[in-house]
Amino acid sequence: MKKFLILIIITLFSQNIFADEKLEKKAREINKKIRCVVCQSQSIDDSDSILARDLRVLIKQKLEEGQSEKEITNYLVERYGEFILLKPKFNPSTYLLWLAPILILLFGIFLIRGIFRKN
Repeated sequence: MKKFLILIIITLFSQNIFADEKLEKKAREINKKIRCVVCQSQSIDDSDSILARDLRVLIKQKLEEGQSEKEITNYLVERYGEFILLKPKFNPSTYLLWLAPILILLFGIFLIRGIFRKN
């Protein structure tokens, strides 16, 4: 009987441990996609700022509540704007962000072409 109880207790603990590991892994995946608003060049997974720590805790709490990655991301975007995402979505509010490198490159090519034509 004692062995049976011990087996049940071990089974319950191992399920909890695996669930926590799965939750932690999912939280880390989300953390790597969210920008630290304080550091601005790091994800909250890499940042040591207080805000990044608070956001990591918030994400883990929302996962424990059963929210999906999309729901958590939408919540953060509503609260902080598209800037919070390390890879913002391609939509009208981010067109300039995505297209600026191409526009600058084209401008540079035409500028250089114009300089060489004059000579």
